[in-house]
Amino acid sequence: MSEVLRETPAEGVVLLRINRPAARNALNMRVRLRLSEEFQKIASDPSLRAVVLTGDEKAFAAGADLKEFAELSAVEQMRRQTHRLFASIANCPKPVIAAVNGFALGGGCELAMHADIIVAGENARFGQPEVRVGLMPGAGGTQRLTRAVGKFRAMKLVLLGEPISGVEAAEMGLASEVVPDEQVVPRALEMAKKIAELPPLAIEQIKEVLIAGMDASLEAGLMLERKAFQLLFATEDQKEGARAFAEKRRPLFRGR
Repeated sequence: MSEVLRETPAEGVVLLRINRPAARNALNMRVRLRLSEEFQKIASDPSLRAVVLTGDEKAFAAGADLKEFAELSAVEQMRRQTHRLFASIANCPKPVIAAVNGFALGGGCELAMHADIIVAGENARFGQPEVRVGLMPGAGGTQRLTRAVGKFRAMKLVLLGEPISGVEAAEMGLASEVVPDEQVVPRALEMAKKIAELPPLAIEQIKEVLIAGMDASLEAGLMLERKAFQLLFATEDQKEGARAFAEKRRPLFRGR
């Protein structure tokens, strides 16, 4: 059976499930390759408008598969180029929602941070425990995490290697929302369906400008925002949205 399962639960919405339950969905190279392949397909398909990425009720992804690289040399690890595989997730122009139940540790936590929205179960377990096996985070755990929660909370997580709950993750800004465990995937799909009904060109511009502006000066970020705002006036969806508002009806956005 495939390491990543793909479903289409609603029009314009893709649900990807990491499928290695016997290994708590640990991220081996096959999983990374399959995720990269799926996200590249999604990025190039104009009919798709939102993605939900999840695991199962016990684990989103319990980390990297240590068995694969325990004895690797530095050069061998470098040649794996795993960062290029995760880049296809971070660079996906469609909004990505991580639905996290159970363990999201190490590479699993870093994978979730590649998403745009994180819906966490109350009993999810987030953490960066790499230091406990003589390593450090290597896929964003010192960089994305710090940008999400700030220096002092990030330092505590990466230096102690201790996990936190989904509730704690939401409180510190690592998760967008926390819900009862059984509601994680339904809530993520609810969000994805709502996004899929909105104008996709505006959604893509919002995502692109928000992410680009995070590492830019305020003035540069405002310039990017202004230009993208102006560009959207060239779209049919903007005209449709304005007409629907005036006519007090629901708009139909076609991504044009």
